[in-house]
Amino acid sequence: MGSRGGYAQGMESAHRPIAYRWLGRLGYDEAHAEQRRLVDDRVGGSGVDTFLALEHEPVLTLGKNATLAHLHLSEAEYAARGIAVRRVERGGEVTYHGPGHLVAYPIVNLRAAGISLRQHICALEDALIAACAHYGVQAERRSGAPGCWVGERKIGAVGVRVESGVAWHGLALNVGRDLEAFSLINPCGHAGVVSTSIALERDWAAVAAGDRAAVGAAAPPVEEVAEVAARAYAAAIGAYLDGATISGMSVSA
Repeated sequence: MGSRGGYAQGMESAHRPIAYRWLGRLGYDEAHAEQRRLVDDRVGGSGVDTFLALEHEPVLTLGKNATLAHLHLSEAEYAARGIAVRRVERGGEVTYHGPGHLVAYPIVNLRAAGISLRQHICALEDALIAACAHYGVQAERRSGAPGCWVGERKIGAVGVRVESGVAWHGLALNVGRDLEAFSLINPCGHAGVVSTSIALERDWAAVAAGDRAAVGAAAPPVEEVAEVAARAYAAAIGAYLDGATISGMSVSA
């Protein structure tokens, strides 16, 4: 799968399980605490590699070295709009998560699996690209800008942290049409960038094809998109998904 699957082929012999958990809609602090618990287990030599997938309540997350200039409002003004602000351990600048947006946190012992940080980031990007492709959206990497793009529009983001060889934080993918919060920041530090989503890209494709009846069709369920992304990530690191519930799902990119 994927456009960069060479390293994955080299890890086929390490075919191993990665647990999959769909958490539904969850506040940022609760999800962060669950990540922290799983990371501590893996660092301590217990637990299993786990792919957490969820939707957050509205929140802006800023990487540990993020520049506040990329925020257009004060924290109080964001709070008045129902958007929390959290500074977190991952790298990267500010991004938004909320209902209709997939967030995934693979907690993976990279050191034990022989996976480099670069391979992990490429696998996260593979997951974004494969999920978009599954719904007819052609996304791609961009050098120097982790995540994935559709032309000049950004559709997915990647931000990670590694502690004692264990990776956490992960990826985000815009699925639904509500992208208003991105206008309140410079997404991922890119001033003037236009954000897009699977639903919006399908709308524009329908317009281009003259299929007006398809414009405004329901966005894919985020839970379904999550499993597509999880399967693609697992394949990219030479693992298989344990605990997924959507049968017969296939991914391609």
